[in-house]
Amino acid sequence: MESYTPAEKRARNRLFLKGLRQATADCVDPRITSRIAEIDRSAAERGARELRALHDLRADARIALAKAKATERSAPRAERAAARQARKDAEQRVRLAERAVNRAEN
Repeated sequence: MESYTPAEKRARNRLFLKGLRQATADCVDPRITSRIAEIDRSAAERGARELRALHDLRADARIALAKAKATERSAPRAERAAARQARKDAEQRVRLAERAVNRAEN
């Protein structure tokens, strides 16, 4: 997964177009391709960090859901409604985290 900043997107597009014009003249400057590769490399590193963070977030949400389920099962009758709502909130957080991970991986 790559995560380009807006400035990197602009710079990469500008360099790509410059390289395209030079390619039509058959004299591509190697600094352009190396700069594009550098931008791609930094975006890939940033994307990997973001993906790791999303996986950690999903794992934390799953742990919180397991705790909420255990709390709901062991809650006294008077507190069961609040525990059920806490479980539903935890399930929603898990769904959101899984959706974010799936979007990032695809």
